[in-house]
Amino acid sequence: MKSLVRVFAVMRKELRQLSRDRLTFGMIIGMPLLQLLLFGYAINTDVRNLSAAYVDEADSHLSRQLIADMGAAQVVTFGQRVASPGELVALLDAGGISVGVAIPDDFDRRVIARDRPALQLLVDGTDPIVLGVAERLAAIPLGFDSQTGIEERQRMIEVRNFYNPERRSAVNIVPGLVGVVLTMTMVLFTSVAVVREKERGNLELLINTPVRSTELMLGKIVPYIVIGLIQLALILAVGRTVFAVPIMGSEWQVLLASLVFICANLSLGLLISTVAASQFQAMQMTFFVFLPSILLSGFMFPFEGMPEIAQGIAEILPLTHFNRLIRGIVLRGADISMMARDMAALGVFTAAALTLAIARFNKRLD
Repeated sequence: MKSLVRVFAVMRKELRQLSRDRLTFGMIIGMPLLQLLLFGYAINTDVRNLSAAYVDEADSHLSRQLIADMGAAQVVTFGQRVASPGELVALLDAGGISVGVAIPDDFDRRVIARDRPALQLLVDGTDPIVLGVAERLAAIPLGFDSQTGIEERQRMIEVRNFYNPERRSAVNIVPGLVGVVLTMTMVLFTSVAVVREKERGNLELLINTPVRSTELMLGKIVPYIVIGLIQLALILAVGRTVFAVPIMGSEWQVLLASLVFICANLSLGLLISTVAASQFQAMQMTFFVFLPSILLSGFMFPFEGMPEIAQGIAEILPLTHFNRLIRGIVLRGADISMMARDMAALGVFTAAALTLAIARFNKRLD
């Protein structure tokens, strides 16, 4: 009986402590709600509204009807019309579109003769899911005679798979895995490192030194930059040797994009460390950031398949922009200047998070 009394006493103490720990209590409520919303609402494997552009050299009633039918099917969303197939390829290289539709000048004659493909679909095949969704267009009449069989329509639409002709999932996953690993390790290591200094009382020593807040933050960041670059080299090396994932673009540009991304994650880790009161809280908050990052960034599911509100949240996350950068450079051979918007987004995030972290950090015992 006395044993039960002691057990209940400890339970009351733990519940009271938990009630005072608002951050942990918030995680208890927020984490299941976050997972429910992410998995039940934002994650959608039935991808629609793929970003697309088209070139219509025929400019006939039939070709215009074809474009209208494609848009009505909601598989693709046409954002622009370009002048030549070369411009479609340039948009694919830059990551501006997922699908390009090229209609030749003799489109009407090809539809009538049915002796060769009437049009081309240029698809960014780095993600096999996107390729499969684009190929579904062949099952839609698309201005052709609705009595025409699916197999015949498929012969009339030539699908060109860019960047991943073998349709291997590893080609898409390995570059994205760089961002996932760096997000997890950089944010966690940095946030825990600063909180550990508080718990061990090492900040007492820093109070009596001339080290400024900015200098302390930078001193914490630099060692982990080296660690991040080691992880980058390891993943890409294993991806190339084991999974035969090529690096089509400049390795120096991969390094530059990774450096900016690492700094963004380290800045986020420092910001978390100024909020967390313990290493356990720092790990909780890291996971709270990591889960949306991995699910909304396009690492696991095509970005276009998510609702607009989920895409808006994803645009705030550094991993979203890094996935575009690393896959663009490694898989499509794109120049980093083509993705200046994503580089700028990472730079702005780094500056904002580091500024907030320095402002919150107070070199004193609280």
